[in-house]
Amino acid sequence: MIDAAALRTRLADVRARIARAAGRAGRDPAAIRLIAVSKTFPAEYVRAAADAGQTDFGENKVQEALLKMDQTADLRVRWHLLGHLQSNKAKKAARVDVVHSIDGGVLVRKLDEAVHPTGRRMDLLVQVDLAGEATKFGAREDELSPIFDAARAARSCRCVGLMTLPPAVADPEGARPYFRALREVRDRLLARGVDASMLQELSMGMSHDFEVAVEEGATLVRVGTAIFGGRTYV
Repeated sequence: MIDAAALRTRLADVRARIARAAGRAGRDPAAIRLIAVSKTFPAEYVRAAADAGQTDFGENKVQEALLKMDQTADLRVRWHLLGHLQSNKAKKAARVDVVHSIDGGVLVRKLDEAVHPTGRRMDLLVQVDLAGEATKFGAREDELSPIFDAARAARSCRCVGLMTLPPAVADPEGARPYFRALREVRDRLLARGVDASMLQELSMGMSHDFEVAVEEGATLVRVGTAIFGGRTYV
């Protein structure tokens, strides 16, 4: 049974922490969007968070995202796909609003082909691999040009920024160099002439380190357990 009051309290606490972190960095808290990561939690948790004013929700897997989208179709919310997406699942993913895990030009083209006939628009974020971990996905900085080329040619998908997943660290400060590095990649891309409209967003930071991410320039933070509570994986 969901404790909606406790969820509302946790959500308010996360928003307050975002505001304090923004204040420390001299940033406007309104420039940071909170994505509530609802993976493994049933649709009633999404409804409770939406009742508390949350509008952006994230899922790691396409199938789980589609199921919850169907179950909450009456809500005015935005759905973000956060996990790795294989190009052969692009057609299924065409219903989400934002994909954070773009790692190649082929995926951009497949998504655009899937989205265009629907008359919808989709926002894309390019996942940048900054740590070279074998278990993580993403493109290295020297592999980004073909992705932006594909995005420029897209009809219904637009690239709006970058995303990264730092290595798992116990101390949030251990993630700071990776958040700073993503911001620096963004700045180098701007200096090379990549259009600023394609680099508006920096998606970085999760439940244990989102305050550090905000201090380093995150515009999108992906927070799950700090809002919904601990997860039970089956």
